[in-house]
Amino acid sequence: MTAVALTPVEFVNQFYPNFWWIPAGILAAALAIKLPSIIRLWKDPLLRAVGGLLLLACAVFVFVAPSTIARVNRLTGVANFSGPWVYSLLTAFCASCLLLIITWRNGLSDRSDRTRRAMRGVVAVYSCVIVAMWVLFALADVPVERLRDLDTYYANTPFMREMILLYLLAHTVAALVTNGLIWNWIRTDGLDALLRWGLKFLGAGYAAQLLFDAAKLTAVGARWTGRDLDWLSTAVAPPLACLSAVLIAVGFILPHAGQYLHGRWHVRLAHHELRPLYLLMRTVNGGGVPFLLRATPELRLVRRETFIRDVLLPLARFVDEDRRTRSYAAAVALGHPPHRAKALAATVSILDAIDTRNRTREEDGAGARDTTDLLRDIGAVSRALRHPEDVRAVRARAESRTDGRSLTC
Repeated sequence: MTAVALTPVEFVNQFYPNFWWIPAGILAAALAIKLPSIIRLWKDPLLRAVGGLLLLACAVFVFVAPSTIARVNRLTGVANFSGPWVYSLLTAFCASCLLLIITWRNGLSDRSDRTRRAMRGVVAVYSCVIVAMWVLFALADVPVERLRDLDTYYANTPFMREMILLYLLAHTVAALVTNGLIWNWIRTDGLDALLRWGLKFLGAGYAAQLLFDAAKLTAVGARWTGRDLDWLSTAVAPPLACLSAVLIAVGFILPHAGQYLHGRWHVRLAHHELRPLYLLMRTVNGGGVPFLLRATPELRLVRRETFIRDVLLPLARFVDEDRRTRSYAAAVALGHPPHRAKALAATVSILDAIDTRNRTREEDGAGARDTTDLLRDIGAVSRALRHPEDVRAVRARAESRTDGRSLTC
């Protein structure tokens, strides 16, 4: 048997019954990613709005699947009841997008009359559109159930024709306005990089929605002129809807997830950078931080920092400040910049203090010292320990200066 390659239209038609579950799954995953933040920060209206928008978008793709359409029609006992139901969900999603973008851009603190009027106008207009669609559906005669091509099959049916056109125009206007707001926002100076990329994904997603609307309107318009371009509605529009859902999900998730991951990365990096100094302090203390299985990265970092400072504090009485000053001068003489020289000098002072402590008794230290700089710069000291050749060079040069001064005396 010879395998025949499927055309793009045939490919979409073959997978159409299950096609809609792909964007539904992606949007559900995006909602699951956001859900912990939404629950933890429930008082944040923007997070709640993003969660509601993702939930609405996911519901649209769940209820537009042919199997769900048939089930809803059967449960209600009304042929094509799913039509206005899906259109209502889609219209509510459009309104949510507009409201979210207006609130997100203007900020929660913006309570200007202009912002309030815009938000009230969006709610009023799209509520009227939803009510009008149900009235038109009630007046229309649509006895034949259509699971895939409701738009084009009833494109010339009185009242149903107006309902289809109404939802498509409402969706197109929302996509145009949202797209315009997003791209104007992208051009604003001073945006965070993650926010700018998130907005770019959102802009691309709403641009795909405009292409979706163009395909649908062209197919419906073709029916009005007696032509058959139904494939635009059943084979071209679905992939565009899927692409739009993916891009919009990424656009809403990226700024928040990116900031979260960026913060986590910095915490883990700081924890890793303290490892050399932590291992050195373990040799002084004879033990380390007890392991906690469920400790968060932030808690592990705090525990490591606390351990290091707790060991450094009594060790500071053995620090030779004159030696630290000479080590700083030696590091500068070796060509290190001031901040690097300061870290190397502190490292040499700590190593010398450990040697002094090991040779003497604990009570033989020089007494209380100002340890502010030493305890504050533990990150720089730990990074300096990763370059033992630099530490040895500074230490050797500082010792040679000491020996030279002794011979002179």
